[in-house]
Amino acid sequence: MTALILFLSLWLAWTPDKPAPVLLKQYAQAGSQVLQIGAQPVFVQDAGPRDAPAVVLLHGFGASLQTWDGWAQALGSGYRVVRMDLPGFGLSGPAVDGDYADAADVRRVLAVLDHLGLQSSVLVGHSMGGRIAWNLAASHPERVSRLVLLAPDGFPDPRAVSEHTFEDSRLLGLIRYTLPQWVLKMGLEPAYGDPQRLSAATLARYHDMLLAPGVRAAVLERMRQARNSDPVPRLKTIKAPTLLLWGDRDAMIPVANAQDYLRAMPSAQLQVLPGLGHVLHEEDPLVSSRPLLAFLRASGGPESR
Repeated sequence: MTALILFLSLWLAWTPDKPAPVLLKQYAQAGSQVLQIGAQPVFVQDAGPRDAPAVVLLHGFGASLQTWDGWAQALGSGYRVVRMDLPGFGLSGPAVDGDYADAADVRRVLAVLDHLGLQSSVLVGHSMGGRIAWNLAASHPERVSRLVLLAPDGFPDPRAVSEHTFEDSRLLGLIRYTLPQWVLKMGLEPAYGDPQRLSAATLARYHDMLLAPGVRAAVLERMRQARNSDPVPRLKTIKAPTLLLWGDRDAMIPVANAQDYLRAMPSAQLQVLPGLGHVLHEEDPLVSSRPLLAFLRASGGPESR
């Protein structure tokens, strides 16, 4: 009887993937394209003058390039703004090689930048995207003129009991088959300093991107492969001017973690934004982009204007 009840529950809550062409038609904007990088399709948004300084934006775990809509608008026409759905998320679909290690993510981002002819750029990353950004800046310093990290991932949770970043959860595996929007809302609201700022449209977009073909299985595989490691030796090698941005209500990666980065990168500067949570760029794009714009306008770099 228990098995029958579980089967009926899953059947009633069954959440199939959405067809990629439907999602592409819905979410494509001017400058959108699907690049074929070797065997890997990568959904990219490339806007702004081609001769302007390039700003590359890398989204966090479970997100997609649309999370940067507000920042792309704030950057305006003075910059070339490049965003991508990192393989494993959104309309890029799963990584075709099944590899979700940091080094693989760095290689894929570099391949996109090579394809677009970007030899050096301002690199911006949020959370997981922040970890990819600082790893890229450490391993390929010539490709990063400035580095902006929003509540970046990288330091292991001090409560971790193994090298695995995520503990195994059989229940989480059910997202392959069922993902009601109300369940997703429960997971997203804590990422906001003020959960009321999570709009219905934003929730629907997160839901759609997770229902892109193969993405839920890719999310689970990324979690399975994630391993803890000491980031300090790599962080210490970063030479690019670096801005750290954090919301003081971040419940995902608390602002106290910024001190770990400042100890490893003493030349980095930190700006804490009151009232904002983990997705500070999405929660209040106007307020959170002001330190970015000031950082880009600061004298001493190619982005000075």
